[in-house]
Amino acid sequence: MSTTIPATAVDIYRMLPEGTRCEVLYNQLIMTPAPNTDHQFISVKLSALLYNFLEETGKGVILHAPADVYFEEEQSVLQPDVLVILNENKSIIQKDGIHGAPDVVFEILSSNRIHDTLKKKNLYEKVGVKEYFIIDPEDKKVVMFAYNEAHQYELVYELTGKITSEVLGCSFNL
Repeated sequence: MSTTIPATAVDIYRMLPEGTRCEVLYNQLIMTPAPNTDHQFISVKLSALLYNFLEETGKGVILHAPADVYFEEEQSVLQPDVLVILNENKSIIQKDGIHGAPDVVFEILSSNRIHDTLKKKNLYEKVGVKEYFIIDPEDKKVVMFAYNEAHQYELVYELTGKITSEVLGCSFNL
């Protein structure tokens, strides 16, 4: 029996039992508790709205947590709450997860707000996620960032209860 010693946190992550609630951010394992019910209600509603829209338009696919998104060059594996991959980028979908930047990512805030609003945002910007939405389940405030030509996020809007995506060409009320 050969045992390989893991060299990175991503290697350790791949060895964890299925269902372990954690992510890897820049080669650091980060454990995450299960989300609260407000978070889950928004996740389910958003997933349903996006699923129906994408089925109707045929523009792409939606996945929701837990779905591993690998950013190998950054030694990171994240599990966005909801993500969309457009048809032209479906090649990043593999059996073990997503390998590369989804087109649109939605994170619903939980107890570790800095993780979503700063750390994950910075990584998504670095890897080129086209649109990044942060949703606060307490007041349904939606903050949307778009990736610009300078390869940086710019704040597009802060609205309550409304999601508008230029990449997807849609708008929803939460």
